[in-house]
Amino acid sequence: MAAFGSLFRRQSAPLLGLDVSSSSVKLVELGRDASGKLVLERCAIEPLERGWITDGNVEKFDEVAEAVRRVVRKSGTRTKHAALALPPSAVITKKIILPGGLSEPELEIQVESEANQYIPFSLDEVSLDFCVMGPANNATGDVEVLIAASRKEKVQDRQGLAEAAGLKAMILDVESFASRLAASRLIEQLPGQGQDAVVALFEVGAATTSMQVLRNDELIYERDQAFGGAQLTQLIVRQYGFSAEEAETKKRSGDLPDDYGTGVLKPFVASIAQEIARALQFFFTSTPYNRVDYVLLAGGSASLPGLTSAVTRQTSFACSLINPFEGMEMAGGIREKKVRREAPSYLTSCGLAMRRFQQ
Repeated sequence: MAAFGSLFRRQSAPLLGLDVSSSSVKLVELGRDASGKLVLERCAIEPLERGWITDGNVEKFDEVAEAVRRVVRKSGTRTKHAALALPPSAVITKKIILPGGLSEPELEIQVESEANQYIPFSLDEVSLDFCVMGPANNATGDVEVLIAASRKEKVQDRQGLAEAAGLKAMILDVESFASRLAASRLIEQLPGQGQDAVVALFEVGAATTSMQVLRNDELIYERDQAFGGAQLTQLIVRQYGFSAEEAETKKRSGDLPDDYGTGVLKPFVASIAQEIARALQFFFTSTPYNRVDYVLLAGGSASLPGLTSAVTRQTSFACSLINPFEGMEMAGGIREKKVRREAPSYLTSCGLAMRRFQQ
């Protein structure tokens, strides 16, 4: 069977979580101390120029590959195995029910047969993988199996980026799966270990904000919306006449005119809070739910000043900024102040790195 390269399987050797998004490459490496506690060994971010990756497609392969090489060098890691991810839009997933007790080869035959019904491409054109999730709820003796498939060229692009940086892609995950894995660890730290809590997780990226609503480790709703930090860059360009590259650099460094906070940033933060409130309303009208217990923000634009309080005011739900490294030990070379500032950006890469320890 053409496989992702262990999409769902555990990789026990040292592993880099490598998140290649439209705006940057993020790297995380985790370990465990003698007591079993997670340790942040290394992390690094390398920005990408606009247009190098669009809608998950690598448009400028050589430039992105060089950025991956830079982030590996910057991190100082010697680990050569990596976990990468594709955006959900590039992956077709489907849960199916199969008889229990099948051998691996028998499962592969059944999965390929079922996949033909759900995948609008020839199986020769896709990479396919599956995972037995556990016993089926309503069918004694059967098991629930998750199928995932993506076009081979999309898989090969991610593998090629790893190889160009001297790495081997051992795992190719789905970005939303990886972010959920990292978030689940934090949800367990909520009151009552997060049991029965309805948690809305928003990842505010450059061009897209993804929303996932979780309850007891189950995804109950998801939605992507076309707004993100790139819109703030465009506002800076229009307000001050900078080029797009200058505006992005100044946004990252904070080197902006005195009226930026009140004239540009504050209205933009208010507009993001309104978009998040609107997304929650879509959730309420599309499901039996009429409230959430927690709103968690992640992503490169989630740490904008005043955003969490603006979301709380707009939605009336408790909102907090997510730190995927919360409760971890920090290795000696980690600059804790810098990491805390950038932590929301690392949610997906942290989840990818956690695949090393996933059973």
